[in-house]
Amino acid sequence: MLINGRRLTNVGIYRAYIKYYLKNHPNIHQGMTQIVRQLQPGEYGLPLEIYAFTNDTNGINYEAIQADIFDHIIAVAPEFGLRIFQNPTGHDLKSRINADEIVEVQKND
Repeated sequence: MLINGRRLTNVGIYRAYIKYYLKNHPNIHQGMTQIVRQLQPGEYGLPLEIYAFTNDTNGINYEAIQADIFDHIIAVAPEFGLRIFQNPTGHDLKSRINADEIVEVQKND
């Protein structure tokens, strides 16, 4: 039955993309475990866990490689129809309040 068949979602395709990206990343150790998996969804979204090893054991290089990988997967998320969740900060809330005030003033005019 069609309902029992495999249905790909944007999250599933995103996970597959990240796996492919890691498999082809020059600084990821290809002989060691690589895992990209979903964790339990919660009130803040659907966390992804990325588990991989770098070719470089120097701590500074490791941090740079990790940052580059996360920069990339954050940047491409919208291509999969996904948004990255981040708790709002005071600046975000101030911007929202100012936008609400502008809308309220426009309504009153």
